[in-house]
Amino acid sequence: MWTSGRMSNAKSWLGLGMSLYFWGLMDLTTTVLSGTPTPPGKLEALLSDKPQSHSRTKRSWVWNQFFVLEEYTGTDPLYVGKLHSDMDRGDGSIKYILSGEGAGVVFTIDDTTGDIHAIQRLDREERAQYTLRAQALDRRTGRPMEPESEFIIKIQDINDNEPKFLDGPYVATVPEMSPVGTSVIQVTATDADDPTYGNSARVVYSILQGQPYFSVDSKTGVIRTALMNMDREAKEYYEVIIQAKDMGGQLGGLAGTTTVNITLLDVNDNPPRFPQKHYQMSVLESAPVSSTVGRVFAKDLDEGINAEMKYTIVDGDGADAFDINTDPNFQVGIITVKKPLSFESKKSYTLKVEGANPHLEMRFLNLGPFQDTTTVHISVEDVDEPPIFEPGFYFVEVPEDVAIGTTIQIISAKDPDVTNNSIRYSIDRSSDPGRFFYVDITTGALMTARPLDREEFSWHNITVLAMEMNNPSQVGSVSVTIKVLDVNDNAPEFPRFYEAFVCENAKAGQLIQTVSAVDQDDPHSGQHFYYSLAPEAANNPNFTVRDNQDNTARILTRRSGFRQQEQSVFHLPILIADSGQPVLSSTGTLTIQVCSCDDFGHVLSCSPEAYMLPVSLSRGALIAILACIFVLLDPWTRESLRFLVPVFINNTLLQFPECP
Repeated sequence: MWTSGRMSNAKSWLGLGMSLYFWGLMDLTTTVLSGTPTPPGKLEALLSDKPQSHSRTKRSWVWNQFFVLEEYTGTDPLYVGKLHSDMDRGDGSIKYILSGEGAGVVFTIDDTTGDIHAIQRLDREERAQYTLRAQALDRRTGRPMEPESEFIIKIQDINDNEPKFLDGPYVATVPEMSPVGTSVIQVTATDADDPTYGNSARVVYSILQGQPYFSVDSKTGVIRTALMNMDREAKEYYEVIIQAKDMGGQLGGLAGTTTVNITLLDVNDNPPRFPQKHYQMSVLESAPVSSTVGRVFAKDLDEGINAEMKYTIVDGDGADAFDINTDPNFQVGIITVKKPLSFESKKSYTLKVEGANPHLEMRFLNLGPFQDTTTVHISVEDVDEPPIFEPGFYFVEVPEDVAIGTTIQIISAKDPDVTNNSIRYSIDRSSDPGRFFYVDITTGALMTARPLDREEFSWHNITVLAMEMNNPSQVGSVSVTIKVLDVNDNAPEFPRFYEAFVCENAKAGQLIQTVSAVDQDDPHSGQHFYYSLAPEAANNPNFTVRDNQDNTARILTRRSGFRQQEQSVFHLPILIADSGQPVLSSTGTLTIQVCSCDDFGHVLSCSPEAYMLPVSLSRGALIAILACIFVLLDPWTRESLRFLVPVFINNTLLQFPECP
């Protein structure tokens, strides 16, 4: 059977069936807990194949284990324990073999005595235990004397690692003015020593720097505020140093530190205040609307959204003349012109401006009010302004037959300045290139200079200028729109040359033409034309005129039996009159040709020469000659000519005979 170790000068052995045992644990535990290193040789174990009794009843037994302290710094190999077989008679015939984790590298065994030593420095934080196997062989034959048995060497921890803050340094924030005990951040330190053995890994936190502003929970590492009314505006950044110490913080424990950089976040606990209670500003009366007059500023010790401002005009006589807006980048109030200013009307204004925080926190309202006011005096400065027309636009209606030199409008302008300089008037000639008008230089009377014709120019848009006598650079202008009104000065007339025809076989009362007229005038009630035969043709026996009462008229025959040989062309004078005052009229002529027509009224000929054939050659003979010529033509030509039927010869319709 296997045995191992010494038992305090005792030479009795305990066999327990091929199992590895360790006794002396109570002594070892007492030694380790007291902090005193355990001397080599205190560890003993035995291995046996059958159970026996033991005379010591006050010791505890741990199966299959050796214990050895880490970080041994001696020069000799560290004795771990001893293996022994009851077959070993001390004559060297038994050879002990060690295998498994670290065998031959970390641990060695004396193959004769069974003594186990550690030949390297052991570190529990790198490896906490080793599992090995032991065997006893016959040195001569190499035959196993005992079955192989497995055992464990556990590395006993010592306090050789200080706590470390793996996440440090830390950065944290907390709102200013937070109540005492407000949690800021939790820091955590880790200790690589064995947390299950002694106090080597039991960490206690304390604060080395940062009091009295902050505190740390000794067990959890939670940092909290420790002072009331911590004001960011007084101090914004804090560097806190936290210590973590093992051994429960006892003397001799190892310690590590970390830095926590804490920033106080701003809250709206400071009301805005105008450092300047009175502002004096000035603005030119010619300043355009929306131009900047000046700036006001309410100072707020807070920052970001808590320092945002809203400026308003709450009182004063300039609320309707000026406006104020907030610059979002610099939080200043920009005063601008709201409407045109006039030095002559009002020379100064007073504004009461308020600056207020739009974002408030209810718990700090007692520190308010969170608004402040200031007074702004604005002086309006006089500038030499150009003359101003009253009104600022003129519309004039004038009849086109107005006499040259007639005054159609009085144009009026004045100098708005206190000096009230004299004014001289003129017309911008680029607006009246035809020079239809002129204006009196001193009175501003606008008159006609040329005859007006609505039918040529119905509208005129001119610009009248007004210049100060003492300062010609100051020029004002006004637009004058002139509408030329129509008068009845144009007679109606035919829009084109009218030509009609009448058939020889026409009957009395037959319509031969419808006529209309145009008039360049534009009366308010619209055009109304009246048609009749001219006085010289009032008793015309051939034709008559019927007014349709819609600005058109019909021309009708009065008789039948027209003959080209008697008269081939008639000229009918028609009188056209308008409805204006006075009534204007003109005479237009309708040319009417007499034509020969078929029974359906289709024109055959309108020339009397068709009847003037040679006496020796009748029309029938001519037709017969042409028909024969047609027959003699080749078929293709003849077929082509058939498409020319009917054909007029001397304005007489000819019909070629069908030829085979």
